[in-house]
Amino acid sequence: MKVLDSFSLMGKVALVTGGAGKYGKQIAGALAEAGAVTYMASRNLEALEKEAKEHREKGYDVTALQYDQAEEESIIALKDEILRRSGRIDVLVNNAVARIIRGWDEEGEKFDRSLKVNATGLFLMCRAFGEEMSKQNGGSIINIGSIYGMVGYDPGIYEGTDMKMGGPAYCFEKGGMINFTRLIGSYYGKNNVRCNCISPGGFGTPSLNEVFHDRYRKKTFLGRMANETDLKGIIVFLASDASLYVTGANIPVDGGYTAK
Repeated sequence: MKVLDSFSLMGKVALVTGGAGKYGKQIAGALAEAGAVTYMASRNLEALEKEAKEHREKGYDVTALQYDQAEEESIIALKDEILRRSGRIDVLVNNAVARIIRGWDEEGEKFDRSLKVNATGLFLMCRAFGEEMSKQNGGSIINIGSIYGMVGYDPGIYEGTDMKMGGPAYCFEKGGMINFTRLIGSYYGKNNVRCNCISPGGFGTPSLNEVFHDRYRKKTFLGRMANETDLKGIIVFLASDASLYVTGANIPVDGGYTAK
């Protein structure tokens, strides 16, 4: 096989959760463009179907499905539906995140609910789809983390803006995701199922506070925030046979933010 051919996802079946978000759209696009039969899944089927339709109009095989990551029965039903439609699952991208608790002073019950989706739900997704990949003797699980699983928030870039630092559960969950990725890689490695984590930096949008944007970009080596294509390459690499000897890794895609 020529090296460029190893990046192809032709003949593979992929699922990305939370596909209608800032990063989800480009993740689904990358998988589909590389040739995978691609499923997008979230609670909001209407928003997801709109994104899936845009991909289909470009000629890609993308289907929107509904599920609730807080409910194990829904996760199992999602897995079974994909198997019914396509007969296998080769790539799982855990991109869904529920931002339930926003402030330090909010009720602890919200922290619990956040963990149910973002921690327990992550485990249940990895287990359900990892077991199927093990039966196939191969697959790739990609967890979408955050630089805030690696470093703490910098209060200075928020000062004087109307923006607030992320909720207290977010860093906890994304930090745990990195080491959980290593566990999954270890557990399923004997079955040729790989698990890796991508930790993206902040995503720039035209509506973003200009003061925050300027401060943030100056903290990166590349002098900018992430855009609508920056995750595509790393997603295809980790999903494809080009990365068959890569597992248990956390890869920052942050313009150098965490390298300082």
